[in-house]
Amino acid sequence: MTVDERDKIILEMLSKDARTPFTEIAKVLGISETAVRKRVKGLEEKGVIEGYHVKINPSKLGYTLVSLTGVDTLPEKIFTVAEKLKSFEFVKDLYLTSGDHMIMAEVWARDGEDLADIISNKIGKLDGVTKVCPAIILEKLK
Repeated sequence: MTVDERDKIILEMLSKDARTPFTEIAKVLGISETAVRKRVKGLEEKGVIEGYHVKINPSKLGYTLVSLTGVDTLPEKIFTVAEKLKSFEFVKDLYLTSGDHMIMAEVWARDGEDLADIISNKIGKLDGVTKVCPAIILEKLK
């Protein structure tokens, strides 16, 4: 699947702001809005663009702590634990990984007490969980 330079510019602009008007993209590229619309539709159909997302500021909703939390499990329980983690409202993103931890979860908590409860009583007590390692995000740089 080939993506040309114009497609790359479209992807870069939409990555920065998914609501960028096609007219603005067209001006940058020096092509018509219709041509931009066709290119975006093609990128969607090819699966390059999988969807559009809203970026939420957790602190504006009362979540003062965001943690990247590593979760280790018994090997035979990894998918069961992952499914359970997906169901928790406080888990915003979830990944199976091959690094230091088997699963990584972005966890939003109201405060330290809430995070401690989540780590100890919710994630830590799931059947098959062997270790929970939270790392509080101090500042998002990119």
